[in-house]
Amino acid sequence: MPSNGKKDKTLIEGAVLESLPNTLFRVRLDDGRDILAHLSGKMRLHYIKVLPGDRVRVEMSVYDNTKGRIVHRLK
Repeated sequence: MPSNGKKDKTLIEGAVLESLPNTLFRVRLDDGRDILAHLSGKMRLHYIKVLPGDRVRVEMSVYDNTKGRIVHRLK
């Protein structure tokens, strides 16, 4: 039986350090790690802007802890 992909994800908060081309961002997580993250499809669809200094929630895979997907911009 195929497993649901949602089980293999963790949500972590952090701050955007810099904006890179193609909606990539360098994010510093609360535990001090720097990762590369891209915007999720819903954020692109609704034109949610993310700027350096913004607090974001990042969804990361348990298999690769150097990349992630920005799923929410915090206030």
